[in-house]
Amino acid sequence: MNITFPSSYEDSRARFIRDFELLRPQWADSRLESVPLKTDPTLSIDYAWAEPRKKENLIIISTGLHGIEGYVGSAMLKIFMDEFAPRLNLENTGLLLVHAINPWGMKNCRRYNENNADLNRNFVWDEDFDPKINPDYESLTPLLNPARPIASLFASDIAFISRLIGNIVKLGILRIRQGMLSGQYRHPRGVQFGGQSTQESTQLMRGLFQRAFDEYEQVIHLDMHTGYGPRYQMSFVNSTREPASSQELTRRFNYPQIVAATPSDFYSVSGDITEYFYQLRDEKYPSKKLFATCFEFGTFGASLPMQIRSMRITILENRLFQFGAKSDALRNAVRKEYEELFFPAESKWREKAMQDCRQAFEGVLGSYGIFK
Repeated sequence: MNITFPSSYEDSRARFIRDFELLRPQWADSRLESVPLKTDPTLSIDYAWAEPRKKENLIIISTGLHGIEGYVGSAMLKIFMDEFAPRLNLENTGLLLVHAINPWGMKNCRRYNENNADLNRNFVWDEDFDPKINPDYESLTPLLNPARPIASLFASDIAFISRLIGNIVKLGILRIRQGMLSGQYRHPRGVQFGGQSTQESTQLMRGLFQRAFDEYEQVIHLDMHTGYGPRYQMSFVNSTREPASSQELTRRFNYPQIVAATPSDFYSVSGDITEYFYQLRDEKYPSKKLFATCFEFGTFGASLPMQIRSMRITILENRLFQFGAKSDALRNAVRKEYEELFFPAESKWREKAMQDCRQAFEGVLGSYGIFK
């Protein structure tokens, strides 16, 4: 089946609404809800419920938590709606499909939301956005957050490499990686800022998760992401609270690349959506069943040089957004590479991503016995 990748937030949203209208008559009850952003009512978080007569299983597919990553997520959501939803047992299996958790980021091709918050650092269980966590971030601030406009990519790269080498000597590459990626709540204009309060999108998703547990016995949540991992291989990134090992799930799902969100396999994150979902189950709904994971479609690659390349463009893009650049050519160069980090243009990459997604959907849904 020919699946296309959307070219704009508006096209993606319109397709999602159109596809759900075709899908919804198959379920006993269905509805589409839209929540406009308070800061920009032209943008909305759209989610669709398709509910069975007997509420046993709920499948949640969510996209666009990291804004720009929603373009790939949109294609994977369409694969699910076109090819897998019609195969489900409609008597006892429902759907919650969420398009663009971070619509501002998707529209503006940023990972962060309208408040520069990374929403996957914003699901803080007790809503204590502690500025003291991740102390290594402070020493990394000159590397991560240069506070001036971009005047030259060459000069920026020289400064970046010089600071990176100094920090490798001081901290080591693993502490740099963890310090950059795990999240921080102190520098609102910095990279990986998790916010200083619960964001609008986060509050909505928390409510949807509670409703899912209130009404269903078993929940499967698949959250679409891009960036991490080998270039031509989608990875499952599981919660540290998931009791099954990566090896066990590899066998169960017949899928080759499954890791946990630990510093050794991936990186640990403060305010992660999947960790929040498991904690909600463990603390308030212990009798309910949950499998939640992130589908992470690798882009640049997992080697150390590619990790450094990813770090470089992440820093440059945030610097561009916060402080600007001296020319349109500089702006365009940074934006082009940033888009490649999260939405690769190569047709080979896109075909392999869709192939991996189909294999993963087949493995997960088949293992839970919820096909007809």
